[in-house]
Amino acid sequence: MAPTLLILWGTTMILQADSLPEKQFSLLPPVNFTIQVTGLAQVLLRWEPNPDQEPTDVKLGYHVKISTPEDDDCETRNTESKRVTILHKGFSASVRTIPWTDRSLPASGWVSAELPAPAGSPGTSIVNLTCTTHTAANNGTDPRPYRVSLRCTWLAGEAAPGHTQYFLFYRYNSQTEECREYSQDAQQRNTGCWFPTTFIDSKGRDSLVVHVNGSSAHAVIRPYDQLFALHAIDLVNPPGSVTAAMEGTRLFLRWEKPVSAFPAHCFDYEVRIHDTRKGYSQTGKMTTNGFNTTVSDASRYSIEVRAAVSSVCRPAGLWSAWSCPVYVGREEQRSWTEWFLMVLMAVVCFLSTCLLVCRTCHLWTKLFPPVPAPKSSVKDLITTVNYEKAGSGETESELVSTVEELGTEALEDLVF
Repeated sequence: MAPTLLILWGTTMILQADSLPEKQFSLLPPVNFTIQVTGLAQVLLRWEPNPDQEPTDVKLGYHVKISTPEDDDCETRNTESKRVTILHKGFSASVRTIPWTDRSLPASGWVSAELPAPAGSPGTSIVNLTCTTHTAANNGTDPRPYRVSLRCTWLAGEAAPGHTQYFLFYRYNSQTEECREYSQDAQQRNTGCWFPTTFIDSKGRDSLVVHVNGSSAHAVIRPYDQLFALHAIDLVNPPGSVTAAMEGTRLFLRWEKPVSAFPAHCFDYEVRIHDTRKGYSQTGKMTTNGFNTTVSDASRYSIEVRAAVSSVCRPAGLWSAWSCPVYVGREEQRSWTEWFLMVLMAVVCFLSTCLLVCRTCHLWTKLFPPVPAPKSSVKDLITTVNYEKAGSGETESELVSTVEELGTEALEDLVF
């Protein structure tokens, strides 16, 4: 009986031990969280694992959350994180410890740090900042086959004093340069900058950072940062050496890829063919640097081509300008019947116009005035003279007295 009781008691103790709650394992937040500016629009976030964290077989990681200037987050197993972001609005972030594998465990609390926005009077920073890049071929002495230029423009802040001066810097990867060639507005303030050559890789995918600060004797000028994706600001060159030829009704077009660090297979093309006789255009897209089509051999055509870097090689960007037009073909020859009808219509229109002008302006009367007829009294007088010559002398004397009464005016009319 006693052994049975002992067995029952031992079993009860084991069950009670299994039913006791295990000690809860918790994650502790990181320590020594800092934010350090390491370049233009670039910060380094660092932290350390909590030294009081209990040893565990669970792999740990960290959740980083950005609050300013824009919400963003990421997860990492490292104890640092680099961020490229604008800083003129300030920067704030938080980090916490998370289980990297067993996500059933709760994460730790957050620890935070921030960078205040730089000092500056409201409305003094620049506005409407735009930038473009352009690729050109280098000469034979440069080890790099291509160079990339950068051009930026902006407007002065509405609250910036008239004598404010602005200064532009760009950063690409680890290279930073200050502008040396500025353009200015009417108040002699820098509002544009040109870098004839840069460290920018036109095939790169990193963001271009542009920073503009300023100085004034009467106000603290607030700086301004902006990030640019290269594919969105790259001005692609037009295709080169566009040629066109016709063989009967077949039109053959060829061109060369634009001046660019991208290889030939990285370009899309648009071809625009304009029929100058009919006055309409057709546009087609293609991926090769030539094609042929059927056209009318009685027309003349202008051909233009433009290019863009294909999404196969980078995100879709801007189209280039159209190439200079090339012309091919001939105007349709008109038959002699059409020419005869055109000349005939022109002559008829000319004569009709002349007759209308003459009728309206009495031009015919002015050019050819009518000859004035003798007065009726003179006509009667001549008739009477001829008649009376055959009559008596008495009648002739009456006629002479009648002529004297007519006066000098009637005689002059009779003579002319």
